[in-house]
Amino acid sequence: MTQKTWFITGTSRGFGREWAIAALERGDRVAATARDISSLDDLVEKYGEALLPLALDVTDRDADFAAVRQAHEKFGALDIVVNNAGYGHFGMIEEVTEQELRDQMETNLFGAFWVTQAALPILRAQGHGHILQVSSIGGISAFPNVGAYHASKWALEGFSQALAQEVAGFGIHVTLIEPGGFATDWSGPSSRRSDANPAYDELREQSEKARSARAGSGPGDPTASAAALLKVVDAAEPPLRVFFGAAPLGIAKADYTSRLETWEKWDDVAQLAQG
Repeated sequence: MTQKTWFITGTSRGFGREWAIAALERGDRVAATARDISSLDDLVEKYGEALLPLALDVTDRDADFAAVRQAHEKFGALDIVVNNAGYGHFGMIEEVTEQELRDQMETNLFGAFWVTQAALPILRAQGHGHILQVSSIGGISAFPNVGAYHASKWALEGFSQALAQEVAGFGIHVTLIEPGGFATDWSGPSSRRSDANPAYDELREQSEKARSARAGSGPGDPTASAAALLKVVDAAEPPLRVFFGAAPLGIAKADYTSRLETWEKWDDVAQLAQG
């Protein structure tokens, strides 16, 4: 298999780290970004020149463009771009402050947007490339207490679906990875939480129980997800969207079934609006 060059954000832990290792293990080259690149020291020691560690806060637009440029200058190519950096914000909509919402958007949405824009001229010039956006089942469905997170992922989904149509003629693929619950620290140390309003305490408790129930037999293994990712990037015609984990398909089916039923029930109103 031809050696590929990857650019992956958020590689200090979780999906980003496991996917970087999987790419390196099969002989690919990886530009790996993290806020603190000391978290990559062990990988640098093991994989040497095949790994380029880059300190990056994805909310910094100029730094995003510079990091992509540096990766391209180092390796001379850029085949796969993975926008993985992000975090979960917990808080009912009434509880979320303007700054908390802006911070969530800056990382989960604008970070991916800037890296994507930085990579596109390179991919177009090559005539090929694959952009993978790490979204979530929360990018197509929504639950209480994570509205800010959903807002960021639904926006990511929207621009990425438009992007896929814009760049297909240049030989560039776009895939939205939509994981369910995995054993990352998305809801742990990496997450942020709004100050709680006691009026929502009961609903908060219910939503946490429901989230645990959706996890079913337990969260997925980020290490195992690497094999799935490699199948996606090696596909001749990769999907626009793909779920990771056992739970998301059932959630999506239930959500879209409900939507279709509602739209059909209210279709007479839709027709009335047409005039």
